[in-house]
Amino acid sequence: MERGSWRTLVIKELEHQYSPSHWSPRMDKDAVIEAHVRVLTEGTNKSRSMTQSVLNIQYGDRDSEKMDVYLPDGEPKGCLLLVYIHGGYWQFLSKDESGFMVPPFVSHGISVMVMDYDIAPRGNMDRIVSQVRRSIAVALTQYPQITEVYLCGHSAGAQLAAMALCTDWSEYGVTPNINGAILVSGVYDLHPITHTYVNDAIKMSEEVAARNSPIQCLTQIKSHAEACHILIVVAEHDSPEFHRQSQDFFQSLKELGLCVTYKHVERADHFDVIEKLTQEDYVLTQLILTMILKKCCKSEP
Repeated sequence: MERGSWRTLVIKELEHQYSPSHWSPRMDKDAVIEAHVRVLTEGTNKSRSMTQSVLNIQYGDRDSEKMDVYLPDGEPKGCLLLVYIHGGYWQFLSKDESGFMVPPFVSHGISVMVMDYDIAPRGNMDRIVSQVRRSIAVALTQYPQITEVYLCGHSAGAQLAAMALCTDWSEYGVTPNINGAILVSGVYDLHPITHTYVNDAIKMSEEVAARNSPIQCLTQIKSHAEACHILIVVAEHDSPEFHRQSQDFFQSLKELGLCVTYKHVERADHFDVIEKLTQEDYVLTQLILTMILKKCCKSEP
């Protein structure tokens, strides 16, 4: 086989592995994405109608730099904050589809923040990571009664949440007490992405990909998030590459001696693994509530 043909096959397989919609057994690749957007949008609209929300808080100078905060009833508000970071391969979705999972958490007195960031091609990876960090810093400034912060990111949002764990917060003028991070169906090594169609919009160089790959930032995570309980989640019907990335990141964190748990969610694909956070009795919802309310920490093999 000629070298060019071999390279084409490798790239084709990489693109298949990093196309989550190709792996859902529930419906075809286009239908599963359409259904995902519909479920998230309807859920967010429901959250806004049934909970106390403060929308479009500006966290930066750019028009896109806005966040929504959902608050529980009663006083005090905001002592526990769950930050949800949406996926969409850094080029899709927004905060307007990201409040879907609010009700089970605010009902337990947990505030929820979701943010917009500059999706590609307008945004680049360095800027997006910075925006996520700044939104968290501004949330803490706006709500100084917050005592504990928990991060939850899905898909590309899991990479962004993991990069938040690498942050030297002294540069942002805050000291967030980040006690937990839930990383769902994430990508922790961006190098393979640079060889796929995903990079057509985000345009990462090898240097940018390395700088923003959580698996390349383990020393910073240990330095800035040593007391954080990290839960790494992968869906049964995620692709083999998503499983490999999750396992590799889990093992790397475990070898550092960090508090890390690995959870394989059965009968779930890349999309409904996060959609079901609307259900309080869902296994992942219960794990997050247990982490936040009981602060348990157990490392599993």
